[in-house]
Amino acid sequence: MTQGRESGGAEEAGKSPTCCCARRPETAGEAPPPPPPASTGGKGTAFRWIALPGGRFLMGTSGAEGFAGDGEGPARPVTLSPFRVSAYAVTNAQFADFVRATGHVTEAERFNWSYVFHALVPPETAARIERVPVEAPWWLPVPFAYWAQPEGPGTTVLDRLDHPVVHVSWNDAVAFCAWSGTRLLTEAEWEYAARGGLDGKLYPWGDELTPGGRHRCNIWQGTFPDLNTAEDGYIGTAPVHAFEPNGYGLFNVAGNVWEWVRDVFSPEYHRVTGDRDPVHDGPGASRSMRGGSYLCHSSYCNRYRVAARNSNTPNSSSGNIGFRVAALDAGAAQFA
Repeated sequence: MTQGRESGGAEEAGKSPTCCCARRPETAGEAPPPPPPASTGGKGTAFRWIALPGGRFLMGTSGAEGFAGDGEGPARPVTLSPFRVSAYAVTNAQFADFVRATGHVTEAERFNWSYVFHALVPPETAARIERVPVEAPWWLPVPFAYWAQPEGPGTTVLDRLDHPVVHVSWNDAVAFCAWSGTRLLTEAEWEYAARGGLDGKLYPWGDELTPGGRHRCNIWQGTFPDLNTAEDGYIGTAPVHAFEPNGYGLFNVAGNVWEWVRDVFSPEYHRVTGDRDPVHDGPGASRSMRGGSYLCHSSYCNRYRVAARNSNTPNSSSGNIGFRVAALDAGAAQFA
């Protein structure tokens, strides 16, 4: 593999790709936002809804474990209105329904490449890649990688239809929501739901990463980025129903894949948003993501904590970014 420097706005702004996520360089060219398909009034696909009552909870962290530059704190009380959230991240099968119904072409397809973690790329594909981010050579810009062939040509999602869809940009996620009659969660809604009723805890299940020696999420074990022992059972994505749910019945809100949320990212989030139904709609070039992914490790990126935040440009995509949806109304739970 020839490791040529991949230049662009990300590196120039001091935001090179990391283990957390890979940011599409601005020099890649501009892909137009996907046209929003006509809404089907919520009839597009089925979700397992969890109805949450909202109310007051403690958002963020003031602890030393956080990344100060990410704006994880200070911890503060926030009050939310009731809402409904999907128990699972959007799956490959659900996204396939969307593509079949609308003909949607993702931004990864429009750019003709997307980022894939090096250990998952077939050797014959990796050998042909020349431009690798020098500060994060584990991210390979794989030609023709997109949601249906997540590691590039010759790979498929047919054996992982119940895994979270990946290689979707924030714009792609919004288009899916328009079709399915849903919406992205706000950051505050996401954290409230992910906490499962446990205020002030590091993880959705408490403060211990592996209580009783049991793995509760899909993250990296071993030495990043070269050795993943996969003690939790997975090298890449896991099914959306893997591991135990949190106290509210949500699955995989720690690890597995980053989940796009509605907000424009700001490290000043806790200082510039209110304490009732907060949302940050701008200004800013990046959108927020929550939850961490299968690449997170305590030695490099422990952003699988509930309060952790991350961001990416809305046209970026990679093999560890997906999304979860909320319902447009806050009605009673409906299980489908």
